[in-house]
Amino acid sequence: MALVMALMMFPQIVETIYSPALTGIAAGFGITAAEAAQTLSLYFLAFALGVVIWGWLSDRIGRRPAMLAGLTLYAVASVWAVFLTSFPLLLAARCLTALGAATGSIVTQTMMRDRYTGRQLARVFSILGMAIAVSPALGVMSGALLTSQWGYRGVFIGLAVLASMLLAWSVLRLPETRPDGYHKAAFKSVFFTMLSDTRLWGNAVLVAVFNVCLFSFYQLAPFMFARLGMETEIFGLAGIVLSLGVGAGAWLNKWLLARHWPEKRILHLSVGFLVVGGVTVHVLDGHISFVAPVVLVVAAYGMAIPNVLAGALVKYRACQGSAGAIFGLFYYLLLAGGLMLAGWSQHFSAVVVTCGLVAFGVLQIESRLQNDAQPETDLP
Repeated sequence: MALVMALMMFPQIVETIYSPALTGIAAGFGITAAEAAQTLSLYFLAFALGVVIWGWLSDRIGRRPAMLAGLTLYAVASVWAVFLTSFPLLLAARCLTALGAATGSIVTQTMMRDRYTGRQLARVFSILGMAIAVSPALGVMSGALLTSQWGYRGVFIGLAVLASMLLAWSVLRLPETRPDGYHKAAFKSVFFTMLSDTRLWGNAVLVAVFNVCLFSFYQLAPFMFARLGMETEIFGLAGIVLSLGVGAGAWLNKWLLARHWPEKRILHLSVGFLVVGGVTVHVLDGHISFVAPVVLVVAAYGMAIPNVLAGALVKYRACQGSAGAIFGLFYYLLLAGGLMLAGWSQHFSAVVVTCGLVAFGVLQIESRLQNDAQPETDLP
């Protein structure tokens, strides 16, 4: 379980460890803040492709080989990035690292779905969510330390070391969880089935908007802190506060599930957190206190994501790897698009409020579709 937690934490650590280096990259390559922020958007586009590749391979060759291959690719691409002086090549290296990092998301989720189902799976994701809550803090603080000592190249060295350590640990301890006699469904048929699944698309939008709220902070906040005259280390400390918020949200979700709250009710509460947090961030814009309401935003993430992920693929247990890959493709493409818009807008509070309204709309549509799908009964 310790290894599973580390592998689940890996994608978030490597996404956020890069955030403190954005201002250094902008200065070092002579690009604008918006251009530097778009590296995160491109990262998630490549991440979406990686989710498809490793999810499909996890069904074909097994969970363990897919994980080991992805970690190897990440380590090699990070070493390459250290020596680059061209921004387009840096983007290419970032895309390769994204391809590799995707294995930590999709393959680990698939392994959990191999072992657990239903509300038990939601509780497991909540427990993992509390462990993952420390990931942004570890990432941002490590990135701030590496950047302050060795610049953005220090970040890539750190990423290569981290991936190599996880690779060695996985070689020694990672089991194969793919069931014996596993049915390898045709990827194409699964794709078109899921493409027409309205409920699945609703879940994909929900996962995307909550992730946009989280990662748009790490995308935009370095420049917000710079405008306030704050050092990179202060941004690292903010990561600790937000990690506590994610952990609090995951704990609250686990507590509410134990008291038999319906998942939809928890999702509505988390959407309320998003909207209130976004409006308050707007009110406090221009002052360091804007970080306080961001805790509500990240707590909403910690509450919502375990429930959405746990229930999204109930209909696709016969093809977990491929279905997880396709679902991941859907929401990571939406996430990449959302982060592109966030990077262009450079307005964090507007991003959060918009995401909250979109999530509320999705929940309303899902409730209406569910009511329409219920069979009519004769009046007494």
